[in-house]
Amino acid sequence: MNSIDYEGVIERGVGTFGGSEAQAHRRRLGVAAKALTTLTGCRWRSPDSGLPRCAAFRMIAVVVASCLSCSPRHWEAQSQFGSSSAGLATFGQTLNIDLVRGWCAEMLYGTMGSSAVDRGDGAGRVERVGLRSVDGLELDAVVHTSERPDVCGSVLLVHGITVDLDEGGGMFVRLADRLAGVGFEVVRFSFRGHGGSDGTQRGVTVAGECLDLQAAVELARGRRSGPMSVVAASFGAVSTVLSLPWLDEELHRLVLWNPVLDLHHTFLEPELPWGADNFGPVQRNQLRDKGFLTVDGEFELGRVLFGEFACYRPLDVFLASRVSTLIVHGDRDGAVSYPIAAEAAWKRPSTLLHTVVGSDHGFDSREREDEAITVTVDWLVDQACAAS
Repeated sequence: MNSIDYEGVIERGVGTFGGSEAQAHRRRLGVAAKALTTLTGCRWRSPDSGLPRCAAFRMIAVVVASCLSCSPRHWEAQSQFGSSSAGLATFGQTLNIDLVRGWCAEMLYGTMGSSAVDRGDGAGRVERVGLRSVDGLELDAVVHTSERPDVCGSVLLVHGITVDLDEGGGMFVRLADRLAGVGFEVVRFSFRGHGGSDGTQRGVTVAGECLDLQAAVELARGRRSGPMSVVAASFGAVSTVLSLPWLDEELHRLVLWNPVLDLHHTFLEPELPWGADNFGPVQRNQLRDKGFLTVDGEFELGRVLFGEFACYRPLDVFLASRVSTLIVHGDRDGAVSYPIAAEAAWKRPSTLLHTVVGSDHGFDSREREDEAITVTVDWLVDQACAAS
């Protein structure tokens, strides 16, 4: 569903080096990436094409690890394995993915092992913060502060179903930096069972995500940085919209990226290719026999969450709410219905639809991701100015 900005990750990683050293690390990227894609059973593709999400995070992790040169012995070992598929797979198995995931997170957060870092360009600092849901689960969270004297308010970023606080290949990181650079304070967090938060994937529920969102809202509210807005992506729209009955009055603005507004036609009777692949007969049999099904080859969705899909109607709640909203949606979305979102925008007052022409779910190129980010930042700035 998402694509990886391969070139962008490479340049971000090698940016920590200079001259010939940067070139040497860049050459190592191809070896590491091929090893991981071979190990995970994915076909090697060019940097311009999308990778399956199950490989995307591992790909980023290896790119970052290679750029940081954290384990030179891996490069020495690779020369012994050679460039065949079997050799690359063996080389890939020498990498400790769990460890590299930590390095990757540090690079994407910009913290590099410290609790806070100055990002510059008006974006201020990024700091890890403590966040506990009301039922006691510890949630992974970071705050992007702004150095600008005229703080516009706070923005809470709410991620999708199989990702974490970075939203796929780091799109929320880039959005947060842009927002902080123009005067917003930004909170990102991972729902339970995602990223570095407590809980398990199979234990994820809509109700639990609503509890986590409540905790994140209280964190953003407690920062006292002005009016609060929310940007929710894909499945993150479900808990966000279902919370509008209590959140509506204190929410300044709402942005929905490719929002899941109809659970029935997305998951229970899927009308689009992604839903058919992930929630079809074979997956239903796995759910019946094992108590979970596997989404995108990596996320274990439990039977309780699946049962909740029949219980909630986020579209009805959204249409009944009044907070001013921007919907950003690709018109070639193969996972979440664009027509449903477009019709909701047409029916509902104070709702603007921005169509990313030709885009699949998650905005399937760097150019389209940048379009979604720019439209979002510009709209939130305009709305903040209009309210001041």
